[in-house]
Formats: sequence, C-alpha cells, structure tokens
Amino acid sequence: MDPITIIGLAIALATTFVASFMSGMNPIVIFFSSPSSIILVVGGAIGATAASGTMDQFIAFPKGLIKALTGGPGEDPAITIKLMVDFADVARKEGLLALEERFDEINDPFFRNGLELAVDGTDPDELREMLELDVFKMQGRHKSGAAFYATCAGYGPAFGMVGTVIGLVDMLGKLDDPSTLGPSMAVAFLTTLWGAFIANYFFTPISSRLRKLSELEVASRELMIEGILAIQAGSNPRNVAGKFVSFLPPSRREEILGEKSA
Repeated sequence: MDPITIIGLAIALATTFVASFMSGMNPIVIFFSSPSSIILVVGGAIGATAASGTMDQFIAFPKGLIKALTGGPGEDPAITIKLMVDFADVARKEGLLALEERFDEINDPFFRNGLELAVDGTDPDELREMLELDVFKMQGRHKSGAAFYATCAGYGPAFGMVGTVIGLVDMLGKLDDPSTLGPSMAVAFLTTLWGAFIANYFFTPISSRLRKLSELEVASRELMIEGILAIQAGSNPRNVAGKFVSFLPPSRREEILGEKSA
C-alpha cells in the first residue's frame, strides 16, 4: 500500500482548515452549513458523468477510488530483474522446461502467464504480440477509469454554478425581507465553493493518481515482456542484467550489476 494519496489529501485539507481558522472563520460551519449544496454538486457531477459514459465505467467508479487510495506502484522492478536474471541462468544451463519448478516464485500473474507460454514453445513474435495486446487492453481500462474522475472534476464547478444561480433566484424572491439576504447569498456562493472543492481536492487528484499508477504498471509489464523474451531466447544472464538495469534509477543499478558480478 502506498499512502501518499491519503497523506497528500490530508495535507491539502489541513492547510485549508488552518488557513480558515487563522482568518477567524470556522471552516466546519462554512462547509457543512448547507447539506443541499453538497448533494447538488456531488450528486450532479457523478450523475452527469455517468450519463456521459457507460455502465461499466460507473460500476468501476468505487474500484478506482479504492485503487487510488490504497494501490501502490507494484513490485519493485529490482526484484523482478533479479528474478529474470536468475531464470535466464537456469534456462541457459538446464533448459526452459526446468523453469516449471520455479513458477511458484512468481507473484505477478502477467509474468507467470507469459513465462508459461514461453516454456510451452510459443513463437517469440506471437508471444510478444499476445503480451503487448494484453498491456494495450489494460491501458484502455485504466484510461477509462481515470477519465471518469477527470470528467467529474469538470462537472463539479459547473453544478456549483447551477446551485449558485438557484440560490440567487431564491434570494431575489425574498427582497422584501432584508434579513434573509445575507444567509441566502452565503448558501448560494457555498455551492460554488463546493464545486471547486470537490474538483480540486478530490476528483482531479484521484484521476491523476490513477493515470500515474497505470504508467507504472505499463512500465513494469514492458520490463516483463522483454525479460520473458530474453529468457526464451537463452540470453546470457550477465547480458540480461546489463540490459534491464536501464529500468532502474542510476542509484540502484549497482544492486543488480554488483550482485551479478559477484
């Protein structure tokens, strides 16, 4: 689990609340004094986004939220590279079939499936095509999930303006009672505040987070594809290590190269 999204949102909320207190305002009273504003903005944004998408996107909406808040970058690429180098060594000395006894060491289903296809003798070109198609389809699913939250972020301020207009119309209908003008105007502008708030504090960060997780997963799978094909081709383990350290930052490459030299 990578808690950075929760930490980041907590920091953003904390700074907003602290700044409000320092200005002499009570943010809890300000934000939650009008539940109707919250319902209008949140419900309207999600409903309009659902209407513009598909049922599958709407059903996946909570899954995307859970993934953004609790998901991490996946397995350390250094661990994957070390495993690939080890497998390349076994395959070179004992043959691909010897890897069948090591499949239990693989945690990633994509890596395991690809290596099983390689051991079964699948043509390298066909194997690459199959694995790359899997990655392409995964990217499409991830893009769809992130787009749902990005669309919600766009609709949030729009529904905030709708709520403000409704509030102003209500205020103008009560001009004969000056005592209601202040509270009515406050509620009207509170809806605009909620529109900007959910867009910038929630929907946009979640969308960006999902896109970043997708990029990391794609990079991880690209590494696995190249590793599987190198193992299938019987590449020298030292060459495998030297080739794939490019997937690591320079500060961590010695973990692989130094270990293999030893």
